[in-house]
Amino acid sequence: MAGTLYLCATPIGNLEDITFRVLQTLREVDVIAAEDTRNSRKLLNRFEIKTPMTSYHEYNKYDKGRQLIEQLLSGKNIAVITDAGMPGISDPGEELVRMAHEAGVPVTVLPGACACVTALTLSGLPTRRFCFEAFLPSVKKERMEVLEELKTETRTIVLYEAPHRLAKTLAELFEALGERRLTVCRELTKKHESAVLTTLSAAAAYYLENEAKGECVLIVEGLDRKELLHAEQEAYAEMDLEEHMQRYLSQGMDKKEAMKAVAADRGVSKREIYAMLLERG
Repeated sequence: MAGTLYLCATPIGNLEDITFRVLQTLREVDVIAAEDTRNSRKLLNRFEIKTPMTSYHEYNKYDKGRQLIEQLLSGKNIAVITDAGMPGISDPGEELVRMAHEAGVPVTVLPGACACVTALTLSGLPTRRFCFEAFLPSVKKERMEVLEELKTETRTIVLYEAPHRLAKTLAELFEALGERRLTVCRELTKKHESAVLTTLSAAAAYYLENEAKGECVLIVEGLDRKELLHAEQEAYAEMDLEEHMQRYLSQGMDKKEAMKAVAADRGVSKREIYAMLLERG
């Protein structure tokens, strides 16, 4: 029988945040696949865990992943841990889970600390609906594409950022999204943890003059739905009326249905659209 792949959440700062179940599993598995064995050694030493480790990270995830699957198929149980938080959430693990499922290897998750959810609940911003973007792409074109998508995002946005890039990222977010409420979370669960509810413009100005320290999670307010609807209606209002009508007529709608759809897009009554078309002859 195949062994089991265990995805084990590790503390994001305070080592006391590890669960009893994770500790027991780390002691009992045959191998621990760690993102950085040197970093994970500190955690294992703290809890006197002697299980053998092997490295599994972003740069060897395919070759090492295949080796780990072979071990799992031979009956070994393997735990995956990252430097902090939940494997697979902006950390190595996603590819190995896919391989395991394809190979018929059982996979289970041992939940625990996750910076994304920790920061969101601490932020003071809406938590019912949110989107997680992790780190913005480093390639400029891809980065701009993501920022363009976020302009109309109505859910609360969660981003990760390194301290040395924080000022630049905040400036780009302000330029792309305009003024939004923002909570900057730093050093989560550690001694100097902070969560500052501010605005994009204020945070961008502050970190332009002050050095950031510690890994950061940015919680950005989503666009108000009324503002989004207004922006969409303004965009449609600038479109040529005949062109707008033709868009729906070409989809098979009759003229009455098309006028109703155009009126809804523009936030006006169907009677107004009819009058405008009649006026144009």
